[in-house]
Amino acid sequence: MHALFSLLVLDPKLRKLRYFCALLIYAAILVMGSIPGARAEIGHYATGVVLHSLAYAGLTLLVFTGSEGSLRSRALKAVLTVALMGAGDELLQSLFPYRGASIGDWLVDCSAATLTSALLWAVLPNMASTR
Repeated sequence: MHALFSLLVLDPKLRKLRYFCALLIYAAILVMGSIPGARAEIGHYATGVVLHSLAYAGLTLLVFTGSEGSLRSRALKAVLTVALMGAGDELLQSLFPYRGASIGDWLVDCSAATLTSALLWAVLPNMASTR
């Protein structure tokens, strides 16, 4: 299991694929969030905070591991990219009469990105040295 995780998260050959997956998942979030009633349906299973936290933490993981550079620059890129993604999501939601933009949701997105990047920055060097 550790070898598979290491391959998927650390292998430089898969870096572009991870970044592409982040963009694809973001596009899916935008599309699914634009479907009338979809947010209300999924709201029966998880709150908006949980959904935003998990989705944007996952995007951060993919962007962080899909970026090149030092761990510091990868963390910064991931946080800024995910903050822009979250802002784009909220901007799109403001265009639909059945949805609404929320600064609170965007702050949750940014918090998830910051926490995930900090954890990856702290953990990845240790994982790379045990590889």
